[in-house]
This record gives sequence, structure tokens and C-alpha cells, in this order.
Amino acid sequence: MRYTAISSQSDASKTEVPSSPGQITLGKLLCKELTELGLEQVAQDEHGIVTARLKGNRPAPAIGFVSHLDTVDVSLSPDIHPQIISYQGGDVTLNEKEHIVMPLAEHPELNAYVGQEILFSDGTSVLGADNKSAMANIMTALAIVQQEQRPHGDIYIAFVPDEEIGLRGSKLLNLEIFKPDYAYTIDSCALGEVVYETFNAGSVTYQIQGVTAHPMSAKGQLVNPILIAHDLIALFDRLQTPEHTADKEGYWWFQGISGDALNCTVQMHIRDFDKANYQRRRAFAQEAAAKMQAQYPRAKISCVISDTYENIANNVSKSDAPIAKLYAALQALGIEAKTYAMRGGTDGSCLSARGIVTPNYFTGAHNFHSRFEFLPLQSFEKSLQVTLKLIETA
Repeated sequence: MRYTAISSQSDASKTEVPSSPGQITLGKLLCKELTELGLEQVAQDEHGIVTARLKGNRPAPAIGFVSHLDTVDVSLSPDIHPQIISYQGGDVTLNEKEHIVMPLAEHPELNAYVGQEILFSDGTSVLGADNKSAMANIMTALAIVQQEQRPHGDIYIAFVPDEEIGLRGSKLLNLEIFKPDYAYTIDSCALGEVVYETFNAGSVTYQIQGVTAHPMSAKGQLVNPILIAHDLIALFDRLQTPEHTADKEGYWWFQGISGDALNCTVQMHIRDFDKANYQRRRAFAQEAAAKMQAQYPRAKISCVISDTYENIANNVSKSDAPIAKLYAALQALGIEAKTYAMRGGTDGSCLSARGIVTPNYFTGAHNFHSRFEFLPLQSFEKSLQVTLKLIETA
């Protein structure tokens, strides 16, 4: 509740890191609490990245835990008002005043939690379990380890900004300071879910400059950039989009278009689990621009592609010790492991590519990036138990 009270939405329109002041504010609170818990090397750098180390009291590999500071901006309120509801079945009234109801018919996953206490938002925002539940998990684990004087090796902590807008914080994380032998992100995912496969991801920006003319004399003169954008988009398979794909199927996602009589910008995301397929998609995106340029020679069409993150599995395998230890921890706690190929990315996608094997495990929450995000407290507590078990068995 304390962490969600600080608004920390990231802002994709900004280029600086962090993209919002709330992430700095939240980081300062975490620094204060980490210091009070007795951690060393507690710092917040110029990008808002918070790092710290709990020095080990026994020989063991150094373990790291990573959470992101930002919550997603999906055009809902940046201010989160969480509430705990004892769920007894049926629809959930999140906000009586605003008539916001979560219908069971559309969210049958609620049926698994009848009789449990569940964290919800008030329906005007996301809940922010993505990823403030991970912060609470990590900080509570550190408090327990310290208060109970549990044996542990070195524990490195990183709270990074702007994960929701391209893993910007983890790309800037100083690995001379954050230097565990391996690490874990705790992000998204229902009870028992383990992630060591994510998308390969890229962003594409098409810039189209047409030729303006008055309609009275436009024949043979006017080149409409908006209609070029229409033809460009039509080159891509309509069935290879997020709403038509699942599991390990890749997609194109046209997620932004703006224009006028002279210029038009089209923004698209590329996603694919298979690296070779991702590269083919990347090439097709460039070929599409070239085809439009040939079709409209008087226009000026450019295509800029940037790689956002890699599939964790490009750099790790299930047999790697950190992943094997995660499955062993779940087994020891009696939690059924559910291996999940995440149709998205985590900070571990970046860190694994940078040389630190970083799989992901569950927070226990559902429906991320939605006003209907919710977090059953029993699942939340089991996520904490996994964190403590991983520290114990490092």
C-alpha cells in the first residue's frame, strides 16, 4: 500500500531516464528503507536506478533480485487506490460510485480464488502489482533475513526505472555495482509461473513525406502520405497481429499513426520468440518501405528499426543452475511449476543478454495493464516464500 501510494507511471513520450519524477520519489523511499535494513552500498544514480548489497554471512554464490519502479501508462489514472476484498464469488464491484464492476463472465480466473482476500484497484487505474508487488516481496524478504539472522550469501538488489517503455533502466544498470553471479526478476505471472523465454522485440518507425497540392489541381500532382501509410499497413498479414496470435506465435503490432497532408508517421512493434524469424520480420519491415518507395517515387519514405530486447532463451537454457534452483525451490515449497513463454519481456531479457542469467518468477497477480488487475494475497505470500527459499539455497 505504501509503494502504490506513490504514482510512478513511465512516460513513453520522454527520452530521459527516468521518464517520470515519481520513480525518483519511489526510489528515494526504497533507499531509506534499504539503509534502515542495514544494507551496504545503497545508492540512487542519475537515472533513478537504486542499487544495494546485503553482505553475506556464509560462503555462497552471490544472488540478485530485480524489480522495476514504473507502472504502465494505459490511459487510466496515474494514482492508485488499492483495496483488499474478501472474494466470495461472482462479479466484483470495484467502485460503486463510478459503477465499475469486474464481471466474472469475462474473468473466470477469479473462480480459483473464492474465499481468499484479494488486492484490487478501485477500477480507475491499474493495481500496480506490476511491479510494486515485487518491491514489497524483495523488501519483506530482506527484512525477514535480517530480523531472523538467516544465513545467506551476498544479495544484490536493483530497482530500475522505465521497464514498461523498453527496459530502459536495466540497459543502464551499472554491472560494476550490481554484480551477482545470477539474478531473478519477479514480474507478472500467476501462481507457480516461471519464465525463461520472452519475445525478441523491436520497434519500427516509418516516416512518409508526400507532396501537397490544392484539390482543384491535384490530379497527377498530390501524393497523399496517409494513403501511402494505408497501403503500407496492408502489406502486413492481418492475421499476424496480437489479437490473432497466441502461445509462441510472433506478430506485427501497429500501435501508432499520425499525419497530415504532407507527413505521416507509422509506428509498429515486431515480436517473435524465434530469433531467425525475428530477423526475417525485421527484413520484411524494411522491404515494405522499399516497395512503397518504388510505388510512390515522388514520396520520401524512411524506415528506422531499433532492437528493444532479446529472448532470455537466446542466452540461457533450462539446465542453467539459476533456473534449476528456481524449479527446485518451487518443488520444495509444494508449488506446482508452470513454465510460461512470456508474450512480452522482462528486465531479465536485457540482463541475460548482458551476461547475468536472469529468469523470472511469479508475483501471483493477474490481468496486468488493466483496471481489472488483481493480486490474491495467498499467491503473493507464496511468491515471497520462493524469494526466501532462493536466498536459503543460493
